[in-house]
Amino acid sequence: MGRILLVIRLALRDLRRRRTEAALLLIAVLAATTTLTLGLVLRDAAGDPYRSTRATTRGPDVVASAGPGGLAKLGKLATASGVTAHSGPYPVIAGKLKASGRTSDVQAMGRDAAAAAVDQPEVTQGTWVSDGGVVLEAAFAGSLDVGVGDPVALGGRSFKVVGVAVTAAMPPYPGASCIVSTGCVNGAIPDDRDLPAGFLHNPGLVWLTQADARSLASGRSSLSYVVNLKLADPDTAQAFVDRSGGDHGGAMPMQSWESILADATDLAKDSQILLLIGAWLLGLLAVASLSVLVGGRMADQHRRVGLLKAVGGTPGFVAAVLLAEYLLVAVVAAAAGLTIGALTAPLLTESSAGLVGSAGTASLTWSTIGLVTAVALGVAVVATAVPAVRGARSSTVSALADAARPPRRTGWLIAVSARLPVPLLLALRLTGRRPRRVVLGVATIAVTVSGIYVLLVLNAFLAGQPGTGAYTEAQVAVLRHVLLVWTVILLTLAAVNAVVITWATVLDNRHASALARALGATPREVTVALAATQVLPALLGAVM
Repeated sequence: MGRILLVIRLALRDLRRRRTEAALLLIAVLAATTTLTLGLVLRDAAGDPYRSTRATTRGPDVVASAGPGGLAKLGKLATASGVTAHSGPYPVIAGKLKASGRTSDVQAMGRDAAAAAVDQPEVTQGTWVSDGGVVLEAAFAGSLDVGVGDPVALGGRSFKVVGVAVTAAMPPYPGASCIVSTGCVNGAIPDDRDLPAGFLHNPGLVWLTQADARSLASGRSSLSYVVNLKLADPDTAQAFVDRSGGDHGGAMPMQSWESILADATDLAKDSQILLLIGAWLLGLLAVASLSVLVGGRMADQHRRVGLLKAVGGTPGFVAAVLLAEYLLVAVVAAAAGLTIGALTAPLLTESSAGLVGSAGTASLTWSTIGLVTAVALGVAVVATAVPAVRGARSSTVSALADAARPPRRTGWLIAVSARLPVPLLLALRLTGRRPRRVVLGVATIAVTVSGIYVLLVLNAFLAGQPGTGAYTEAQVAVLRHVLLVWTVILLTLAAVNAVVITWATVLDNRHASALARALGATPREVTVALAATQVLPALLGAVM
């Protein structure tokens, strides 16, 4: 225990002495852990509004639909084992709604004026259904810019919008479930394909009285029916669906509340994918940044290693001291990344008009905490293990002497640089001293440029999405916020890498720079040479 405490004390003391390097190290790891945390917890945070809506509207555990020949099967489901309550069957028809100069496909459901025991939509504006009146699903109403009191046409008849409501029995528009037997297609349709005959495209959901809904039907064959089920154990909803042969495309289309939740948070899934891709890219950048930073610090700590070994420290003890400071920073970065990610996740979720409430602070599971911490520690170990072990095994005498590292002699490099101006001559030879650092610099710029290119492509893709049915303008705005977060973190880490590589290069070449000055190089030429050592790998990385 005393040995461990000594290692920690020495590591903390070293971090306090070199606060700037510790801060750069913290930022590098923090960028990766924050992005990874956001990617892991975002979808859970986005599910909060649906859960609130489900509680407010007495949301169903299972929603089943069938054509006119399936009424008897729906009746059997209502009395099946495990079902404690139900509402319906309610008639549903496919139609077209005209409002504000636009025509949209809709699924019109007939409902009772009295409140239902299961799935009673929460009216957010106006009142519930009445004769001659229609209630629009909130997200659908928002997309049409229609409100209470506005006239609409449905099936060739005029109706008045009497209310706007939310429901947990179906994902908000434009991701609504298909409950009509004619079929539906959600999302954008490629230009080279046509919508199948009779199918609805991105249908919205509206409610009217059962009498009005039946009056719009051209015949019994055009009616579909839907029933909402409440189970004794909501967690068995998917098992109930599987046992009953339902789910999408089954003999009787059925959807569990977990499936509806997944569809309702589909946008968060897309955001999650973007963030997880960004997290792994940032992890690679963090490894490169730490590798350079550790290499530079090892050169600066060479004499300290010799002192520790001179007073009796074993190579294992010295390696533990060198590793401990980076592992401590990694643990702090993991804790900070988890906290920032959990608090920031609600800001990157869509505030849908089709749901009640907003996303709250994401809950952190032990698996999330373990994964983020493991990644932070892994980044630190991968970047520092080899330099720490190499430094610990160095000779005590050579470490105490802290002599300048002899340069690498590369014949072709000397021949190429011999006739160049002094700044370029020095730059090429300084670059040749640390080929692995050059490779890391090239890789860092290549990853950064690749990430920026991907971001530009995704941004251009999102620019063309509103109006296609794939994403609404609000959803595009949310995804662009995710891209903005990714961009800011990526550029911040790239800047940290540039600072770290420049600092390590200057520190490592202080003796070589002094020698160049002694042989006649001016301060300006030395400065230009140091700058060129950063520009050359950057150009190569950008081209790659």
